[in-house]
Amino acid sequence: MATSSVTATGFSSSFHGSWGTSIAGEDYSTLVAKTKPTRVRVGKPLRSGPMMGNVNEGKGLFAPVVVVTRNIVGKKRFNQLRGKAIALHSQVITEFCKSIGADSKQRQGLIRLAKKNGERLGFLA
Repeated sequence: MATSSVTATGFSSSFHGSWGTSIAGEDYSTLVAKTKPTRVRVGKPLRSGPMMGNVNEGKGLFAPVVVVTRNIVGKKRFNQLRGKAIALHSQVITEFCKSIGADSKQRQGLIRLAKKNGERLGFLA
């Protein structure tokens, strides 16, 4: 009668020998030791370039006024005025930080907050 048993290297039978033996006669554990794990590299997904723009384009309380003013004055002149206004506002924030004794890290945080608020209100539309 045929007998079967389960061993650490595989299933063995008295009829066919060990299931852990390959055609070349190598033991399964030897084959596993020889193989190197394959590493699959997953690259970063392709990104488009950085988007310069307002996520709240056309939204906000002051967006319609900003858009109408830009159309009347012209884009080039409007961007010059906007740049001057942003520079003045940054100077005001800087002077405020000096008067209360805030460091440069806190000043940068206030400037970022002012930009976010300007986007939400529609000043950067």
